[in-house]
Amino acid sequence: MLLAITASISTLVSSFYSTYQVQKEQLTAYTLKSNYAYANKLASATDNFLESAMQQLAYSAKKIEQRVDDENLLNQEATRLHLQTNSFNSVVINKHSVVVATSPKFPQLIGESIHSPGAVQALQEKRPLISAPYMSAAGNFIVFISHPLFDQSGDYLGYIGGSLYLKERNILNSLLEQHYYEGGTYIYVVDASRRILYHPDQALIGTVVTNNSITNNMITGQSGTSIVKNSQEIEMLAGFSSVPKAKWVIVAQRPVRATLSSLDLLITEVIKRTLPMAVITFLLIGFFAHLISRPLKQLADKANTLDDPTSIEELKSVKSWYFESQRLKIAMLNGVNTLQMQIGQLRHDAQTDPLTDTHNRRSLNQLMFKQTPFAILEIDIDFFKRVNDTFGHDKGDEALKSLTDIIKKLSRKDDIVARIGGEEFVLVLPNENSQSALKIAERLRKTVESTNMETIGFITISIGIATWPEHSNDMDQVYKCADKALYHAKEHGRNQCIVAD
Repeated sequence: MLLAITASISTLVSSFYSTYQVQKEQLTAYTLKSNYAYANKLASATDNFLESAMQQLAYSAKKIEQRVDDENLLNQEATRLHLQTNSFNSVVINKHSVVVATSPKFPQLIGESIHSPGAVQALQEKRPLISAPYMSAAGNFIVFISHPLFDQSGDYLGYIGGSLYLKERNILNSLLEQHYYEGGTYIYVVDASRRILYHPDQALIGTVVTNNSITNNMITGQSGTSIVKNSQEIEMLAGFSSVPKAKWVIVAQRPVRATLSSLDLLITEVIKRTLPMAVITFLLIGFFAHLISRPLKQLADKANTLDDPTSIEELKSVKSWYFESQRLKIAMLNGVNTLQMQIGQLRHDAQTDPLTDTHNRRSLNQLMFKQTPFAILEIDIDFFKRVNDTFGHDKGDEALKSLTDIIKKLSRKDDIVARIGGEEFVLVLPNENSQSALKIAERLRKTVESTNMETIGFITISIGIATWPEHSNDMDQVYKCADKALYHAKEHGRNQCIVAD
């Protein structure tokens, strides 16, 4: 049941996750594409507006070049450009480096020279141009669009120019705000120096954008899409397009969170609609899992008691209603006799160390429960790690086998030889006290010391001795006493036998 439910849940989760990821990618791609389309459309409209504004200035320039000394004409034309099309916040006509007409009227400027960056650039370059944004003498953040004036001989006379006040209402603001819509999407415009020319937040106009990959593309006039973070470190889906005439970049962007909010609602709704069927599916899984597992559980329970003579009858009573469980039941019935015959061998194997064919700790624990007084000789090979490091583990295993043979040869019929660790052995001597056990231990130690083993030569052993119940009535404590005696022997020179205190 756990497997089936886990598989079902994993399938549901992976399905929801895959659906979410696919929808997320599609929604992100669609939003980027839409924002790019908006930015491209606005860039084209802005470029057309600038082209129209320059054409207006060019028309007026041709008109006043023929009557450049007509003061009334100059004032009329400045007023017409300012009020008729609403393209400019202000208009100025410059002749011979001094202002001769303005709209709205600025009497204090008539006859004066203007040294603002836009005016200086227009006088120097003597061509139609759009200036970089700058702060005017009147304290306005403006872009200045100008067209040169020439007389009939082609001599330069001055210029006619219009200003866009970027922090005040103008036709450019109106054009861009028409495309602003809810949902977190907004548009902003930056120039080649990364200075913001338009932004829904008026406080940001005139500031410089930093750490933005989009603005790095404006230098080469590129257009496209990107996922960036805005000044508030909010991740945005942005589309951007350049305005060739002014070397501006228009960016339309929307927060990723706002874009994906509809997707989150959609996935939540899908999960809600899926849950009832999922619950029904899980209930059916539980029901069928119970039916399938019941005979298997009964067979498994009987498998734990196959050594019981009544196990055959109990196996026959299990109702195995499907093919696989029936086959298992038959196989268990056929094998129960063989299994019972093998239990004795398995018990022997479980209590025997495979390398040395001696008892292990498990068999010793069982033997101790017979409550027969005994002595324990805990035997450890001195410097056995050096043997392994010098001659290899294969030779070390041979040394263990040789030591086992020596112990078995010196032990009696009722003595128990056991391997309890890597190079640690135990010799259990029934009905022996500490003194007699010490004599046997010394005889064993001397025999090992004088035995020349193939390849590795001579080895020595240390032996710790403890007896039950002399040292303790607790069998585990007897083990510990022998162990402490062994460590005492190893810490005080090795190759000796020590009886526990």
